[in-house]
Amino acid sequence: MGKRKSGEFSKDGIESLAKDKPVVYKIENKKGENIYTGIAKRGRVEERLKEHLPKGPDPIPGGVKVKITQKSSINEAQKSEARIIKQQKPAQNKKGK
Repeated sequence: MGKRKSGEFSKDGIESLAKDKPVVYKIENKKGENIYTGIAKRGRVEERLKEHLPKGPDPIPGGVKVKITQKSSINEAQKSEARIIKQQKPAQNKKGK
C-alpha cells in the first residue's frame, strides 16, 4: 500500500500534497463520498488536480476534499484506479474512463 495523504480540494490544499510519485486520487464531496477517481503521473499531481477545480478545464463540481495514494508506478496507479471506479462507481467518472 502506498503512502496516503489528504487535503482540502482547493489551490492551497492541492499544493501541500506529495508530487514525487504517481498517485491515485479521489475527490470527495462534503458527505465524504467519492465523486471522482483519477490518476496523475509523477511530477504532474498538482497540475492535474488543479484542472479539476471550479475554473479549471476539467472541473469536478461538489468536491471539497482530495485524497491521494502514492504508487510505485503509473501502471500500478492505473490498476488501482480501475478497481476503485469499478467498486465505488464515482458519480463524476464517465463510463469507460
